[in-house]
Amino acid sequence: MPLNRRKFLKKSAVTGAGVALAGAAAAPSAEAAVATGHGHGKPKPKRYSLTVMGTTDLHGHVFNWDYFKDAEYKDAAGNAQGLARISTLVNAVRKEKGRGNTLLLDAGDTIQGTPLTYYYAKVDPITAKGGPVHPMAQAMNAIGYDAVALGNHEFNYGIETLRKFEQQCRFPLLGANALDAKTLKPAFPPYFMKTFHVKGAPPVRVAVLGLTNPGIAIWDKAYVQGKLVFPGLEEQAAKWVPKLRSMGADVVVVSAHSGSSGTSSYGDQLPYVENSAALVAQQVPGIDAILVGHAHVEIPELKVTNTKSGKTVVLSEPLAYAERLSLFDFELVFEKGRWSVESVAASVRNSNAVADDPKITKLLKDEHAVVVAYVNQVVGTATETLTTVEARYKDAPIIDLITKVQEDVVRAALAGTEYASLPVLSQASPFSRTSEIPAGDVTIRDLSSLYVYDNTLVAKLLTGAQVRAYLEFSAEYFVRTAAGAAVDVEKLTNAGNRPDYNYDYVSGLSYDIDIAQAAGSRIKNLSFNGAALDDAQQFVFAVNNYRANGGGAFPHVASAKELWAESTEIRTRIAEWVTAKGSLDPKEFASVDWKLTREGTPVF
Repeated sequence: MPLNRRKFLKKSAVTGAGVALAGAAAAPSAEAAVATGHGHGKPKPKRYSLTVMGTTDLHGHVFNWDYFKDAEYKDAAGNAQGLARISTLVNAVRKEKGRGNTLLLDAGDTIQGTPLTYYYAKVDPITAKGGPVHPMAQAMNAIGYDAVALGNHEFNYGIETLRKFEQQCRFPLLGANALDAKTLKPAFPPYFMKTFHVKGAPPVRVAVLGLTNPGIAIWDKAYVQGKLVFPGLEEQAAKWVPKLRSMGADVVVVSAHSGSSGTSSYGDQLPYVENSAALVAQQVPGIDAILVGHAHVEIPELKVTNTKSGKTVVLSEPLAYAERLSLFDFELVFEKGRWSVESVAASVRNSNAVADDPKITKLLKDEHAVVVAYVNQVVGTATETLTTVEARYKDAPIIDLITKVQEDVVRAALAGTEYASLPVLSQASPFSRTSEIPAGDVTIRDLSSLYVYDNTLVAKLLTGAQVRAYLEFSAEYFVRTAAGAAVDVEKLTNAGNRPDYNYDYVSGLSYDIDIAQAAGSRIKNLSFNGAALDDAQQFVFAVNNYRANGGGAFPHVASAKELWAESTEIRTRIAEWVTAKGSLDPKEFASVDWKLTREGTPVF
């Protein structure tokens, strides 16, 4: 339940629960950090060292395990994943610095991202009466997190699942800019405060402000519309930081589920910046450090100068999936009756340098085993191997499988409505470069690896002209390559740093993409049913909710009329489709709808 303001403030004052106030016991190891006067003359000022640790974008990674490959996780860079590793790193830092001189935070995207999190949201849901405790809550409680900012993916399973997760956590989920739509008061605790006791000196008070991503309003519109609103991080930080300072905070740390680039993937659909962590540092005085999330990039240390105070704000973003732990080392000095931050240095520690904490392994081995068994269930047989290896630049049958399933689901949903007679087109992206469905037995694991996101399906109404514009925008993904130039498939895609998931196939049409042409005039020979596409013709467009709500800023689709939507994941629909047929034969779903050309000559 969202707290009303009076109750919220009263509750905070009485128990500290509303804003998650907590006091740390006096830490014996803190004594070493305090210098006292000695000899004659002026005593030396007192000093204190504090370390704030942070993770972000854990996305359900408890162990160093790839459920889609049914094997230990590995990548070319030698990274390791999972909270079990983070636990080992955290224990080492606490031992080094003294547990009473540390704080552990996270910047969001916790309960979505692996079959483990899917299982406990959908298959054996935490919301069921007498249901399980979420594995991420169990792990993070055991590790001893102090506070966690809300990520956008926290909302993927609806507010009821998020609230249940919140109840199961022994730490607050913070979101100063997640407001009740009616009262515009915080629907979650905006901040957390912790007191650190220093021998022979007043205590140090640390405030943590949690900020989440405004994009939730678009990406999870189905769940939050009319219930919650998400204003910009800068304006909410400007409101809360002075309050925290006036409440006696000596140190202000922001945990922000927002990248540092200053850009937005949703274009101008929202008046708020998606990746605004550096803007917050620049514009809002009184912040000492920002734990950055959302962007899935590694930033050991980024220094930003605040334009109003001239002070340096230190940012750090640890790599996602528990591959890194950020450390902010604060040096404080007590002068003129108050503590002030003398310096902040940020760095990251790598999960691959340590082993899993056996405490976490023991705690969650049963949940892990249940999910491994679940994803390895056989649901059908494939007549041949299907792979995404070339799917970025060639029309691959494996992506046609996605578009075919979406077409079938939408056709069935619209049967008997006024839109039943309209042709259905379908969109899908090559999410993974390594996904493979082997010939022979097909498992849930094989099918889930094809569709790694928890996206759901939406049907929109588009005209031929709008589809053409959509395809032109999608085709900007390719690097312009002159007709005579050599083609290197590794350099052919991701123009302007566009990720693979923001390149779309569209089924039901036939077209060429001429990569020798400038972006905006690449779609050639666009036809429907063997005839040139009629700009006025209406189509039903089967599209994932991320794209339907404006993700990737594709033209027309977000503002188009919505005909139907559901909350079942597309990956579940694929598994159901294959289970119902019992076989996976490309003859039933594959067709070459598009190809890359240069001046009319096919590239491949």
